[in-house]
Amino acid sequence: MVTIKDVAKKAGVSPSTVSRALSGNGPVKESTRKKVLDAVKLLDYRPNFLAQGLKEGKTKTIGLIIPNIRNPIYPAVARGVEDAAKKFGYTVILCNTDEDVDTEKEYIQKLQKRWVDGIIIAPASNENEHIVKLQNENFPIVVIVRNVDFLSNAVIIDNYRAAYDAVSYLIRTGHRRIAIVKGNQQLALYRERFRGYKQALLDAGIPVVEELIAGDDSDSVQWTLDGYNAINCLFSQNIEFDAVFATTDLRAIGAIRAIKDHGYKVPEDISVIGFDNLEFSSLIDPPLSTVSQPLYDIGMRAVNKLIPLIDNKTVTEPTIEIMLSELIIRKSTK
Repeated sequence: MVTIKDVAKKAGVSPSTVSRALSGNGPVKESTRKKVLDAVKLLDYRPNFLAQGLKEGKTKTIGLIIPNIRNPIYPAVARGVEDAAKKFGYTVILCNTDEDVDTEKEYIQKLQKRWVDGIIIAPASNENEHIVKLQNENFPIVVIVRNVDFLSNAVIIDNYRAAYDAVSYLIRTGHRRIAIVKGNQQLALYRERFRGYKQALLDAGIPVVEELIAGDDSDSVQWTLDGYNAINCLFSQNIEFDAVFATTDLRAIGAIRAIKDHGYKVPEDISVIGFDNLEFSSLIDPPLSTVSQPLYDIGMRAVNKLIPLIDNKTVTEPTIEIMLSELIIRKSTK
C-alpha cells in the first residue's frame, strides 16, 4: 500500500507538505501542489480517510437505520439524508432492519464499532431502551418518521393532528360511517393516527363504532393486502360504511381495490383517504386523496439536526422538530 511518505519522497517534499497540499489546510505553493498531485496520480495513492478521521475524532460517516426499504416512504427519506450529508462532506451507511428490533440493535453495535459519527434511525418497534441508552451516553442520534414514547432528538410530523384533519374533512363532506384501516398499534405513529381518527369523530358528536375499526396489528410488509383484507372483511360481515381513512397510501390502494371488487364506486359510494402522498398516489384510479408527509425534507432536516450534535460537545436537552403535513384532496373523496 502506497503511503504518504512514498508520495512525499516522489514529489521531493515532506509528508506534512503532502498533507497540506491534499487537505487544503495550510499554505502550499502552486508548483509544489502540482508536484504532489502528479506523484499521487503516478503512485495511485489513496488517502486513508479513516485514519485521518480518527486523528480528528471523526470519520465523516453517518449511519441511517430504516425498518424496511420495501416501504416506499423510505427511499425518499434516504435521498434527503444523502443529499444533505454530501453538503457536509459525510458518507451515509444504509442499514435495513426488516422491522426486527434485534437486527436494529446489532446494526447499532456494528456502526459504533466502525466509528460512525452519528446515527439517524426510524425505530423498528416500541422497544427503544437501546436508543435511550445511546442518547444517555450522548451519542449523536436523531429519530425520524416514527414517534417514540420518550423525549428524543427527532424529526417527525404530528400524526395525531394529520389524522384528525383528514377524518374531519370526511365528516365535513357529509360522511358519518367512517371506517379505519388502523395499522400496527405497536408503533406509536399508528397509535397517534388512530387517536386522531377517534377524536375527530367524538368532537363531531359521532360515536366511535368498534365494527368500523379494521386492519392488522402484525408486522407484515403486505400493506396493500392489509387494506384489501380489512375492507373485504367489513363487506363480508355486511357492515355499512360511507368512507375509509387508511393509515398509509398502500392500505388505501388496497381498500379501493376491495371496494371496486364488491361493485361499489369510489368516491360516489364510498370515499377513501390515505396517508403519505407517495409519488404514484396521484396516478391510481381514482387519484388518491391523502395526507402528504415531507419525506425528503425530513431526511434533510435530520442531517441538519445531527451535524450540530456531532460537532457540539456540550450536552443539550433533546428537541423534537415537527414538520408540516398537508391534506391533499383529489378524486377519491367527494
